Amino acid sequence: QVQLVESGGGLVQAGDSLRLSCATSALTFSRYSMAWFRQAPGKEREFVATYRRIDGYTYYADSVKGRFTISRENAKNTLYLQMNSLKPEDTAVYYCAAHSRPSIEISSMTYNYWGQGTQVTVSS
Repeated sequence: QVQLVESGGGLVQAGDSLRLSCATSALTFSRYSMAWFRQAPGKEREFVATYRRIDGYTYYADSVKGRFTISRENAKNTLYLQMNSLKPEDTAVYYCAAHSRPSIEISSMTYNYWGQGTQVTVSS
């Protein structure tokens, strides 16, 4: 059974950093493109960043570009999201997700597998 398990969330102050991790199991990790999404209270789930499996190309939402970095470690079957210069508007539950297409995908509907999420709260 495929599992994606996020960790690393927490309560921080504006300007701080956090690194989220997404450990996967029963997934041929190198064959999947991975992404981070987030969902704030009362809002729809939104795309944050993705890492394309075929060439390592990364793509970010404008709201996080220059502050967040997505990376992966195939040997550990783990995806990361380094978040710097955090803002209160980054407060959300963060989810990792996987899909097997070779393309960049920003729609949540494309993704086959999801984690349970980790809470990130940024205070002002």
